[in-house]
Amino acid sequence: MPPFVAAGILFAVLQYSPAVSTIAQTIQLSLSPVFMLAGIGALLNVLTGRLARVIDRARVLEGLHPRSHGPEHDRHVWELRLLDRRIVIINRALYLAVFSAVMTCSVVALLFIAELAGLRIGQFVATAFVLSMVLLIAALISFLVEVRMSLRAVEVREELLR
Repeated sequence: MPPFVAAGILFAVLQYSPAVSTIAQTIQLSLSPVFMLAGIGALLNVLTGRLARVIDRARVLEGLHPRSHGPEHDRHVWELRLLDRRIVIINRALYLAVFSAVMTCSVVALLFIAELAGLRIGQFVATAFVLSMVLLIAALISFLVEVRMSLRAVEVREELLR
């Protein structure tokens, strides 16, 4: 490539390149979604830990189930059903949190694309952020439901208090 062509391309890129201050402002705008990503990551860590504990408990009960009889057997069946529901709810919360993180990443990407390309897509950015928040709220509600459900399994049974 001749040097004058390369210089022309470089000039064209520099001419349409946003100012450093504009990029700095875009980075500042993207900090809130990035902090939100950190929170979502912490939530994902908690959810995967809970899922692992529920699965471990289910495996223990599956081993005890065939050898149990009477009220003990009924208790194992009840708890296995509860654990199965908890697995479904935790899985749902995980999916919702991951989709929220994906939407949050999309917000950050859209901010930069809009700034670099000079696009006026504020409505899309706002919609993506609101969707991300709605997904996060749904994930947190699912988490709350699962925690409440887990408390039923650890209630001290009346027959043990006699």
